[in-house]
Amino acid sequence: MSQQSEHVFLISGDSAGGAVGNAESMGFKAYNLWRMARIGLPVPPAFVINTSYCREYLKNNGELPDGFRELLAANLRELEKLSGLGFGGARKPLLVAVRSGAPVSMPGMMQTLLDIGITDVTVRGLIRLTGNPRLAWDSYRRLVQSYAEIVHGSPAEPFTAVLRSHLARSGVDLPQELDFQSLMALTRDYLDLFRDLTARDFPQNPAEQLEAAVTAVFKSWQSPKAGEYRRINGVSDGIGTAVTVQRMVYGNAGGTSGAGVAFTRNPASGEHALYMDFLFNTQGEDVVSGRYALEDPALLADLMPSVYDEIRKTAQVLEHEFKDAQEFEFTVQDGKLYLLQTRSAKRAAWAALRIAVEQAGEGLISPAAALKRLEKLDLGNIQQTRLAATQGAQMLGRGIPASTSVGTGAIALDSAAAQKLASLGRPAILVRDDIATDDIDGICAAAGILTAVGGRTSHAAVVARQLDKVCIVGCAGLTVDLAARRCCIGGVWMNEGDELSLDGNSGQIFAGAPRVVVEKPTDYLAQVARWRAEHGESKTPSRPVTSQQTAAG
Repeated sequence: MSQQSEHVFLISGDSAGGAVGNAESMGFKAYNLWRMARIGLPVPPAFVINTSYCREYLKNNGELPDGFRELLAANLRELEKLSGLGFGGARKPLLVAVRSGAPVSMPGMMQTLLDIGITDVTVRGLIRLTGNPRLAWDSYRRLVQSYAEIVHGSPAEPFTAVLRSHLARSGVDLPQELDFQSLMALTRDYLDLFRDLTARDFPQNPAEQLEAAVTAVFKSWQSPKAGEYRRINGVSDGIGTAVTVQRMVYGNAGGTSGAGVAFTRNPASGEHALYMDFLFNTQGEDVVSGRYALEDPALLADLMPSVYDEIRKTAQVLEHEFKDAQEFEFTVQDGKLYLLQTRSAKRAAWAALRIAVEQAGEGLISPAAALKRLEKLDLGNIQQTRLAATQGAQMLGRGIPASTSVGTGAIALDSAAAQKLASLGRPAILVRDDIATDDIDGICAAAGILTAVGGRTSHAAVVARQLDKVCIVGCAGLTVDLAARRCCIGGVWMNEGDELSLDGNSGQIFAGAPRVVVEKPTDYLAQVARWRAEHGESKTPSRPVTSQQTAAG
């Protein structure tokens, strides 16, 4: 990593031994990218704009600092040298991803834009460069939609309606099944829709796209959901976010490509096992958005065993480097693995205890370090619930468990309903087709979350787990009828307000409130007590667990 100025850092495998930034200035995401590049892991080259620029932008009421455009141009030239591609080039175009990165982890709370730099000219260049017209047109249609939504605040539904029309016309169910001619037609319709929604043409100047993308990331620091997340987790509003501009790698390049998220240990139970979601022939936002059904990781192991094995080995390397359980995002392009970020895994309190004790037992950290990690947890209140018996209980269906424990409450079909129930002292189960971090108010208010689609590693599931909420995703038998304020689970219609129970251990869904038993992590607590005695520590006073403290476990 070489330092370009006091405010911008360059990350690449070739220069990872240069000047060192810090998490406060670079943001944790970029700092961890640098650490991964330094130890030789496959990280696409990038440059990082210091958090000070965000603070200055916000202080100046949305005005970019003097010289900012020149700074972007200079660092793009460095990225071009590293990649051998040209930003805006007609023959070998460089496309970039623009991501946020605060000094503290805020999963899914700020904006990301992918495929920046694609235009009517560069889409042809990307076809020549890759020989893959499907990849090029899929990337173009993705940027048109995300640019309209994120930069201009356009609604997603008009784009979704156009996509549904094209899927029906082609006789397929998913965008991944559209051929390049269908995607080209879809992109043209998106460009027309962009003009209708924004009263302007989609920008054909890549530099304009990049500046708008960086500005959108800065603005997203002040979004309501980001502000609410900071309030819940005790994060200062004044620190701002860094911005990482990184060479694109393409998970949507075909059948040997895809994107995924993996945890080095189970973030709900703490089990030392790879915990992963993956989706073939797509980009990473589809995995973390919670809008799509994901593949069984076993399919990746069967179809691309060498890639799966590399992911498994990467998990071991990351734990050794960071001395903690990690959550990492990755892309596979034409069978080659690339790492896009890693961070300490957000985890439930039970998992925090188990991971700390077991990592100390493995020699990865010391008992003293484990005690330090656990000192903010109220160990006496760590527990999980299990169903005592299911005889006589009406099981409605099953989804993918993204937590542990059992949650029971009244059905709420949106965040407002969940908040209203909570204000009345009634536990709520938030039931949705899909859930996003925009629903953070409802996630906080609910006792549990149930969705029809999405994966265990989506941003919303990560946040729910961090808050110790019961969460089940990917319930294929769930239909939500918002107009009638009811839902159907496994063929049984239930009204908003009816009682529902979620078994986060098994993924089973029940009507009513089956009896539960409470379990305590007795063995792990006993080990902590022994360490405290050896270190001459008295029992830490009991304190409530906040989501930030739980995540730090």
